[in-house]
Amino acid sequence: MTTLCEFPTFESDWLKPERVVLVGASSKLGSVGQVIGANLQSGSRAFKLQTVNPQQIDWSGTTHFNSLSAIPMGPGLGVVAIPAQGVSEAIATLGKKGIRYAVVISAGLERGSELGNKMLNAARDTGVRLIGPNCLGLILPHHRLNASFARSMPAAGDLALLSQSGAIATAMLEWAEPREVGFSAVVSVGDMAQTGMGELIEIFAQDAETRAILIYLEGLNDAQRFMEAARKTTLTKPVIVLKAGRSQMAGRAALSHTGALAGSWDVYRAAFREAGIVAVDTLEDMFDVASLLSCYPEGAKENLAIITNGGGAGILAVDAMARTGARLADLSDKTVNELNAFLPTVWSRANPIDIIGDADASRYSMTIETVLADPGVDALLVMNCPTGLLKPGEAAQATVDSVERARKGGSDKPVFGCWLGDANFAAASQQLNESRIPIFSTPSDAVRGFSALLQIRRASAKASSSEVEVSNPKTMAQAQALMQSVKNDGRRILSEIEAKTLLAEFGIPVVETRLIACEDDFQEACAAIKPPYALKIVSPDITHKSDFGGVALGLSNASAVRRAAEAMKKHISDAFPDARLDGFAIQPMVARKSAHELFAGLAQDTTFGPIVLFGAGGTAIEVIADKAIGLPPVSSRQAQEMIAATRISRQLAGYRHVPQADLVAITKVLEALSRLAVTLPEIAELDVNPLLADADGVVALDARVILR
Repeated sequence: MTTLCEFPTFESDWLKPERVVLVGASSKLGSVGQVIGANLQSGSRAFKLQTVNPQQIDWSGTTHFNSLSAIPMGPGLGVVAIPAQGVSEAIATLGKKGIRYAVVISAGLERGSELGNKMLNAARDTGVRLIGPNCLGLILPHHRLNASFARSMPAAGDLALLSQSGAIATAMLEWAEPREVGFSAVVSVGDMAQTGMGELIEIFAQDAETRAILIYLEGLNDAQRFMEAARKTTLTKPVIVLKAGRSQMAGRAALSHTGALAGSWDVYRAAFREAGIVAVDTLEDMFDVASLLSCYPEGAKENLAIITNGGGAGILAVDAMARTGARLADLSDKTVNELNAFLPTVWSRANPIDIIGDADASRYSMTIETVLADPGVDALLVMNCPTGLLKPGEAAQATVDSVERARKGGSDKPVFGCWLGDANFAAASQQLNESRIPIFSTPSDAVRGFSALLQIRRASAKASSSEVEVSNPKTMAQAQALMQSVKNDGRRILSEIEAKTLLAEFGIPVVETRLIACEDDFQEACAAIKPPYALKIVSPDITHKSDFGGVALGLSNASAVRRAAEAMKKHISDAFPDARLDGFAIQPMVARKSAHELFAGLAQDTTFGPIVLFGAGGTAIEVIADKAIGLPPVSSRQAQEMIAATRISRQLAGYRHVPQADLVAITKVLEALSRLAVTLPEIAELDVNPLLADADGVVALDARVILR
């Protein structure tokens, strides 16, 4: 398959082409070629428009050619909207004519198909960069270029929209128009045959006209580049993603839609978090965040004040905050005293600031200005519940006037509104939107929007890189030698002794474990370890030993060990006659009364590759289903975030008579597993379960490693 690195890079001129060649222009009303042509004509003053069709087309302000080979030499953008069979030849001809960029609208060029490969080969051979195929097109509002079959040109703005669905892109444009939300670019990526999301993020990270990037994503075929680009970009520009295909059924639909790898939603969510991406849950949330970003692209700090004329509405907003991690601002004594001077005596005297149901416009204005002046307030939500005493438009105008006065005074604090009730919302939305004060119709929507602003601010505040420890050469050499030994034996599964040896090489504490390979080893092994003992079978065919009677605990002496081994051997031979038995592993019983049973490990994700997992361990691990995911390289900070994301972290923090577990030791285990994943990409699965953790540190009692 053709790889991205075989193609030339995008240069900045592709966002402002001086010439556009429409291959497949049509005069048939309502056809794709006709709609794209009409859209291009509307902006053709910014570029030369050339059309190609064997039949003559006479459009004002354009130059028509009956053959693509007849177009003049020179740079520009090609737009290809013809049957799939002719696309590769069209791309090749465009390249020979000096066209370096092309948007392929045509469908039927799936990745891996004969026609798809011919298109990619033609592009590679002639140096053409492709967007698509199977896409809506490309819109560059600042350049007045609409090379798509969308209904209209959106307003110019500073949001770049990248969408794997043309339908979602057009829905966003329809939503944006009445709200005066503008775009720097709209790119319908289609099947991403050549140009993936990662490269597009890189492009718009460098684009001076783009202040934030919105993405509708179904799947990725360039996960590593996507992560690298997002990590860098979110330090300076927000990246917002709506990920579709989260459920198993939707994932299959996404796969069939774009041909991209759908992957696991849990892993995508972890990837977004680590890259500083803000993930939204619904299309409505994407709309809301887009509205907020158009006004406040740098996000918001944590402390939110709420002004409301209805106490219940304020309570609902606080409830929503509890679900998002947002924080209520503490009002200063000075602010409370100033509010006391003009608010009714029954006002709430706390945040949320309930200015009572009989509030008039003046009360709104004075409260807003007073609260915005409080240095402990980082952002403000103004709420209005419908009453017969104050028209919604009057409350909106009071909000607009007071916020504008605050802005003239130097305030840059985000302010947004929530007008409850359909009629109430409709009556206020235009006034607030025109003054760049985003408005929501429910408390939960408003708070989710604020939460997104928080995530944007936090992502941009992160250090450009986190320190990640690397494996030393000696450790790498010994680990690779062990892997080679296993492969030379024709095995994919490491023995428990080998697995623990590997962990120890990377600094993960393991319980001493000895192999009993024959009858003569029993006495010597027991003498070297302090009783009581734990005994386990060693078999390359049975990895979950406790599930199949392959573990015996609390054995007091060598005789008990021998009897347990004989019983296990008989049970295994009866239940699994074809299973190979290489002996037994013996280790001391570890008595740590306050220790927690944890799980840590590695797995391979179809999209992102190796992942690090952590959570509650033990035999009921699947039932408890308490896990966090990290993507290597995992830094100390990321490991701490993984621990905090689990339910068991609350127990690890200590409770009642149980002291806090050694969180630093747990963090080091996750960092070590990350190094192990980077050093040994041939590992398919690695399980450490249980990993005991208490105030004295950690120790791995069991380990399993499977190679690809």
